[in-house]
Amino acid sequence: MTNPSAYERLAARFRLVATIGECASMLGWDASAVMPIGGGAARGDQLAVLAVLRHQHLIAPQVEGDLAAAEATGPWEAANLKLMRHAYVRAKALPEELVQAFARASSDSEKVWRVARKDADFRIVQPHLAEVLRLTRETAQALSGAIGLSPYDALMDGYQKGVGADDVAPVFAAYEIFLSQTLPEVEAYQAGQPEPVRPSGPFPIAAQEGLCRDLAQRLGLDFEHARLDQSAHPFSGGTPTDVRITTRYVEDDFASAILAVVHETGHALYERGLPSVYARLPVGEAAGMAMHESQSLIIEMQAFRSDAFLGWLGGWLHATFGGAPEPYRLENLGRLWRRVQRSLIRVDADELTYPAHVILRFRLERAMIAGDLTVADLPGAWNDGLQSLLGIKPSDDAQGCLQDIHWYDGAFGYFPSYTLGAMSAAQLMQAARDATPDLDEAFARGDLLPLVTWLRTHVHGVGSRLDFNSILQQATGRKLDPLAFQTHLRRRYLSA
Repeated sequence: MTNPSAYERLAARFRLVATIGECASMLGWDASAVMPIGGGAARGDQLAVLAVLRHQHLIAPQVEGDLAAAEATGPWEAANLKLMRHAYVRAKALPEELVQAFARASSDSEKVWRVARKDADFRIVQPHLAEVLRLTRETAQALSGAIGLSPYDALMDGYQKGVGADDVAPVFAAYEIFLSQTLPEVEAYQAGQPEPVRPSGPFPIAAQEGLCRDLAQRLGLDFEHARLDQSAHPFSGGTPTDVRITTRYVEDDFASAILAVVHETGHALYERGLPSVYARLPVGEAAGMAMHESQSLIIEMQAFRSDAFLGWLGGWLHATFGGAPEPYRLENLGRLWRRVQRSLIRVDADELTYPAHVILRFRLERAMIAGDLTVADLPGAWNDGLQSLLGIKPSDDAQGCLQDIHWYDGAFGYFPSYTLGAMSAAQLMQAARDATPDLDEAFARGDLLPLVTWLRTHVHGVGSRLDFNSILQQATGRKLDPLAFQTHLRRRYLSA
């Protein structure tokens, strides 16, 4: 039996590290979908142990020597080695005690946040968030010195490599100007249109579940490798061969369940389309969270909410739920599911105002990491920031700084990915339409396969061999172009 090469030893180690990550992902899904509340403390211990194990394997003594000795035999292997080295440097910068403390504090904080949000009482979770922020800042400082980025950029690097705050800030500033000009125009345009009519319920949960499952399958999700469950906040998780998506059901409105399933199916399709030959290797993973968000939004916002697809969907919904046909007609569904409204809750926001919610969070978390904003001052800063961006203010913290799980779960630097994803989704759809002129004809049949096939080639199958902007460059002919998103919004919301 021949001795494995340095590259082969690294590949085996990183597959082990990825498998540990898969275990943590499944435990996270379980905690959100089915775990009894009494299991929270033990789950925190389990996740902390897995975080330490993963860290130990990444920084084992032989890894440094293998990274120095390994040789690539092609572009995929070269990209894989580059990503391995980057992961090693990040891991090596963090003491094991910090990794364990951060995992435990985030798990504890997330559980307290659920109570605080329900009671609209920020004081309950404030000390827990303060501890998470303290450990996050310590982590950011350690990473900063190791990878040569600012502390906040070092956190962003963990979610979307190659994109930093100085890249994002001018894009967001330009969008804020665009929004201030375009939002009043859209509101005036909508005021001259008929009010949308909501389909009349109730809509039995069993019927919604069946419809959501059928819809996910029609979009391309294979349920031999996926599950659909319920959770308080819809999400996608699991592994590329065992994807877990969730939604939430309310009996008097099926829209929230359907739209969440479509969004999470976009994430799931990306995972299912990753290059299986490089499974559990860095190069075989998704190319960051901004790219991941682009794949959910190109399905949900660009395709599903298009006139062509809604025209087909209305008939299917009417056949499922019955009642008067008028609410299911294209014109009404379009006004209903593409209505622009200044809203307090990010996950309920329309695609025009949604970036304002992300801009707010980007500015607040950047200030917290820099030490310019304390946790105690977060609720007031949040309310003032939303007032400045959208002219509205929350009546309580459940509608304000308690609405998102991310900070309480330790995810600082993640929020910019949402709007970068929306912008790149518009850019990718523009390129897909250029390459597939009959795309709308397929949508009008309820068929997204031509779009998914294009994405398989230009995004999914690329894995992380290319970075975010390089994927966009190869697929669309240019790096991130925020104007594509603005063009899409004006065409959709201001067309006669």
